[in-house]
Amino acid sequence: MIDETVGLLSSTFSVFHTYSTANSHSLRFKRSVAICQLGVTTWFREAAEDFQSQKRPTPDAIDDALLPDGTPWTEIAAERKLRVCARSRRRRSRELAGREDSPRQEAGLSGLRKTVGSFSAMHPFQCVLRARRCLRRGPLASVSWLLLRTCRAHSSVPSSACPSPQRQQEDGVWKDFSSRLATGPTFQDFLRSASVPPEQPSSSEVEDPPPYLTVDELLGRQRRVYLETYGCQMNVNDTEIAWSILQKSGYLRTSNLQEADVILLVTCSIREKAEQTIWNRLHQLKSLKSKRLRSRVPLRIGILGCMAERLKEEILNREKMVDILAGPDAYRDLPRLLAVAESGQQAANVLLSLDETYADVMPVQTSPSATSAFVSIMRGCDNMCSYCIVPFTRGRERSRPVASILEEVRKLSEQGLKEVTLLGQNVNSFRDNSEVQFNNAVSTNLSRGFSTNYKAKQGGLRFAHLLDQVSRIDPEMRIRFTSPHPKDFPDEVLQLIHERDNICKQIHLPAQSGSSRVLEAMRRGYSREAYVELIHHIRESIPGVSLSSDFIAGFCGETEEDHLQTVSLLREVQYNIGFLFAYSMRQPSKRSAADLCGRNDGNLKVIFADVEMEDATDSGLRVRAQPGDYVLVKITSASSQTLKGHVLCKTTLKDSTAYC
Repeated sequence: MIDETVGLLSSTFSVFHTYSTANSHSLRFKRSVAICQLGVTTWFREAAEDFQSQKRPTPDAIDDALLPDGTPWTEIAAERKLRVCARSRRRRSRELAGREDSPRQEAGLSGLRKTVGSFSAMHPFQCVLRARRCLRRGPLASVSWLLLRTCRAHSSVPSSACPSPQRQQEDGVWKDFSSRLATGPTFQDFLRSASVPPEQPSSSEVEDPPPYLTVDELLGRQRRVYLETYGCQMNVNDTEIAWSILQKSGYLRTSNLQEADVILLVTCSIREKAEQTIWNRLHQLKSLKSKRLRSRVPLRIGILGCMAERLKEEILNREKMVDILAGPDAYRDLPRLLAVAESGQQAANVLLSLDETYADVMPVQTSPSATSAFVSIMRGCDNMCSYCIVPFTRGRERSRPVASILEEVRKLSEQGLKEVTLLGQNVNSFRDNSEVQFNNAVSTNLSRGFSTNYKAKQGGLRFAHLLDQVSRIDPEMRIRFTSPHPKDFPDEVLQLIHERDNICKQIHLPAQSGSSRVLEAMRRGYSREAYVELIHHIRESIPGVSLSSDFIAGFCGETEEDHLQTVSLLREVQYNIGFLFAYSMRQPSKRSAADLCGRNDGNLKVIFADVEMEDATDSGLRVRAQPGDYVLVKITSASSQTLKGHVLCKTTLKDSTAYC
């Protein structure tokens, strides 16, 4: 084994000698390599033999040794010393010849004899480490590092201790040297280690804290986090993303509310009822926070998601017990927000992003026994339906790179999951523009008879491409997707669903209303006739398909006739599942551009149409309301926060009392 290891060391130095010759290094440099080779290999042989005989190795063998060309070691060392002493006399001649030596080479070579001589009192691996410290600058450092790796890889002696031959035989660690040599470092490995500097931690792994915090303050310090999720499947996925980020910062997860040091509510804001649920929950948590024992760390409560994005400072002002706010695009900032809250301050980040998709964050499954999972493929929405708050709480539409989605699905398949649901506010409008070559992709056409509220987008990898790639990962894993928009169902998507056995034959097709007039007011981009035609086309393309839909009852301006048309659509299509909601008229709902808004004496918001009206202050004159005018409005509908009606006339504060 000793001869084999020495041979391997010599081979390593031979490779380096070949490298130096190919790069036209000086004779001095080549001899330096030979000196290092002889010193290390000679000492290693003597040290190993003396170790077996329980003797301490000495440097005598090194002093008497010869270099490969027959020159005595001591003669070369003496010659090196004389050359160093004569360095000042020959400086001018070297400068003229353009061959001045590097001071680091001179210092390293003059100290080499001392270094090799001290090897005799060291462990073999300590010897190599000592040589690396002395020669850590320049190409010789790579040689010493390769020696250390080689010794560790091919020697049966561990780095912490040198077991006896009997112990080695008992453990059966002798292996075939040739097989290990075949899997060892190659010439290319040597070149890479000689030219590439040590890798530095990436910025994503080591982030500079803000100037008012330290790295230690950003760590969770084993504090326990309790997470509650409200709303849609996207919020379930957001919970997994938020927990993945906190887990990496040193927080622990708990399912016991009483044990929690941090309580985070992932909220929904799509309807007023969903927000009221959160307000009620905060009142329940208020008593829990006030009864917190002083011996424990203070309890921190945070609001995450859409409600935090919509209400912002209203939550902090209304509920002083809330410590942090984080919008859907600010989950990466949770460690900093919690660190700021530790100082007793309220902290918030509700900035929306144009590119945040959390593509590099692997969600942590909340249930270890789960057989299905959600995979977010895009965030935000550009459709701007008049009733929807999503564009204002989750921002503009942006898609994850296809590669990151496929990698996540692949990992879920390896974990044994049997079903994956691709998620997005408008999932089938997916468009990956992450790479330049994707911009040359052919744009997918919209469904027949459908239009968009935004300028047509070009290029990118579309949903059909993603669905195709995802379905190929695991034929035994079922694939679903939600929530789509009817406009983004081209023929290639329908054909793919029909052909692939693992893509579920179920499509969610939100109609919202059966009245073309109401659909236009909703800015849905299609009529009833176009929607019904799409239904027939889907059923022809995918026999036996299961259909579901969403409907809103009582939308602004909806008449009884409009409602009956919605009922007739339900009967005509015969959905398998229907989700019906009463329209939630409230402050966040985006009012029409034809509406005006003001506040009454009770500070309630009043919405009314921008139409001509009678001016009670000037009989016979008809005017439109201007900012600062007082108008009389007849209220026709109301919610807990908003009133709506039609305007009667322009008036003054004094005259308005006559109408009350």
